[in-house]
Amino acid sequence: MDWSAIALSLRLAAATTLVLLAIGLPLAAWLAFSKRRGRWLVDAVVALPLVLPPTVLGFYVLVALGPRSPIGYAYEALTGSRIVFSFQGLLIASVLYSLPFAVQPFAAAFAAVDRSLIETAWCLGASKLRTFTRVVMPLARPGIVAGVVLSFAHTIGEFGVVLMVGGNLPGRTRTISVSIYDDVQAFDYARAGRTAAVLLVFSFIVLATTYRQQRRAGRAWPVA
Repeated sequence: MDWSAIALSLRLAAATTLVLLAIGLPLAAWLAFSKRRGRWLVDAVVALPLVLPPTVLGFYVLVALGPRSPIGYAYEALTGSRIVFSFQGLLIASVLYSLPFAVQPFAAAFAAVDRSLIETAWCLGASKLRTFTRVVMPLARPGIVAGVVLSFAHTIGEFGVVLMVGGNLPGRTRTISVSIYDDVQAFDYARAGRTAAVLLVFSFIVLATTYRQQRRAGRAWPVA
């Protein structure tokens, strides 16, 4: 197996999950509690990667970060290197592609929190931030954990987006899914099969653990 590709995929998944936690939690809270009329538009933008072909999303990210774009030009001027075909480019693409896998579970968990508990905390003098961190987040923990796990697992298996934005540079941008593709192209089905089996087992364990935790969390609260 290509251990460097596996290590890169794990590093990318960890970094993507941390970024999605930082931007996904406040975004999900806004989607869950905001009463603004244009909220549906933000919902649609967040969910877009679910229906958009990965190559299409990868193409637009590649154009947006390319050396001729303002972002790509500014990044190259500051760092002396291009953001495309680099780990940083992979990270941006992965965050965009995995965004709904984090935000939607977060938002659903926040929306399921009993509104009366939130209002009680406000009446007791707790600020909105304190209420969110001490009341909403603990009650929404199963959904937050599900979003984190799904984001991590989804990033591990990304192919189209990372190939478009990062290419296939060994040790730099070659992820585990791209490594499997290379093995198939080289007719090394035995090596591709071993790596694919690892991904299959990993994905099953992640999903089984997530669903088990969700069921246990659901039984922890009595149904009225």
